[in-house]
Amino acid sequence: MALNAAMADTVESLLSQAAELRRAGRIAEAIAAYEALLAVKADLPDSWYNLALLQRRARRPEAALAAYAHALAHGLSGPEEAHLNRGVIFADDLRRPDEAERELAAALKLNPRYAPALLNLGNLHEDRGRRPEARAAYERLLALQPDHPVALARAAGLHSVTGPDDPLIARLEATHARPGLDPVSRAELLFSLGRLLDAAGAYDRAFARYQAANAAAPRARYDRVAHEALIDQLIAAFPAPGALTPVPGARLPPVFIVGMFRSGSTLVEQVLASHPRVTSGGELDLIPAMVRHQLSPYPQAIAAADPAALAKAYLADLAARFPDADVLTDKRPDNFLHVGLIKRLFPDARIVHTRRDPLDNALSVFFLHLSGAMPYAADLMDIGHYLAQERRLTAHWRSLWPDDILDLDYDAFVRDPRPHTQALLAHCGLDWNDACLAFHQADSNVRTASVWQVREPLYQRSSGRWRNYAAPLAPLKAWLEGQGL
Repeated sequence: MALNAAMADTVESLLSQAAELRRAGRIAEAIAAYEALLAVKADLPDSWYNLALLQRRARRPEAALAAYAHALAHGLSGPEEAHLNRGVIFADDLRRPDEAERELAAALKLNPRYAPALLNLGNLHEDRGRRPEARAAYERLLALQPDHPVALARAAGLHSVTGPDDPLIARLEATHARPGLDPVSRAELLFSLGRLLDAAGAYDRAFARYQAANAAAPRARYDRVAHEALIDQLIAAFPAPGALTPVPGARLPPVFIVGMFRSGSTLVEQVLASHPRVTSGGELDLIPAMVRHQLSPYPQAIAAADPAALAKAYLADLAARFPDADVLTDKRPDNFLHVGLIKRLFPDARIVHTRRDPLDNALSVFFLHLSGAMPYAADLMDIGHYLAQERRLTAHWRSLWPDDILDLDYDAFVRDPRPHTQALLAHCGLDWNDACLAFHQADSNVRTASVWQVREPLYQRSSGRWRNYAAPLAPLKAWLEGQGL
């Protein structure tokens, strides 16, 4: 009896300690505390669930999956949520869409009305190019909750409008004006409404809705002075190319595709992924996570870092996610900030820098519901400033590694794809393959806003699109011209 009481006290103490560490954001210590607790008493499903959340935050997806499995095995209340989270890990962290779909199906078998699983299932189908299945998932949710704002916005993204009087446009107008709607949902509806009105040729109404969408979306203020200072620091941190040696015995690094968001990076990756040797990595968070967690303050901390250790850790993470990949792509556009770091870790890395007409690029960013972590995206003049700084920094990288950075112009590519595809493949050390000109037929996962565009044959309608919005773009156009862009 005394032993049982002592054990109960131990369990209570460990549970309290683990919960306190979790709330404090001390992830490694909280993981250790939960592991100690569960070693003493394993039948605590909520503690397994919390451990799984922490393991994912610690970038240990396989450990998180195992912890969720223990939570389910021990009778977790609301098990559909654990299946949903496992599905997200399989889809986002491990790029195993079949297993992600199975987890979402398991969640919906337990709770057919579970909205997050239906939304994620629709999104997964979109990533895989399955338009009818995606639409069915969203419509299934709308049948349960007719005014669900996110499901309505995403279903609208799969709809072809008949004109500005299309009934779906009226439905979106009524829904976004509903009192009490949270800002994120309102922004999602307004962005979707802008897309439909743009497709219908109602450009003035479309621009007004995009403006309202950007105003509604929660976002920090963009600090132009601070961003210019960061670019100055990056240039100062890498004044010369250096003479480093690749990590011995390691696999080749991926092809890094960088540039402004909405500048053609998804198209480039899809062209490369059509080659039989290439695996699409998508928008990997590995370099930005390294910067956040191991190189703070950045870029000052780079000088004292161990490039070989960082390179090995990066490649080990890639190997866990893509064990069978030959040539891999890392398409994270804002890695343009980290080209110096990439070349320090991987002196033999090949970089593809995508660019397009700056007005088209700025408009496309303004029209996209980007993360609140991109504060520049809500204002056209801020976007122009950010683009000018991207061009300034990339010019510096190009001066250091002129042979290792290929500029690929989106507008030139869509006009005449063959010579640009030849140059792209040669830059990446790949032989010619005709499949790369039929990239829209590739059976690959696409996890960006360009998911449907890159599944169509090449078109030129996005080049010069800014002319439909010439009046509101006039101040930006004048400023960019003053910057020589």
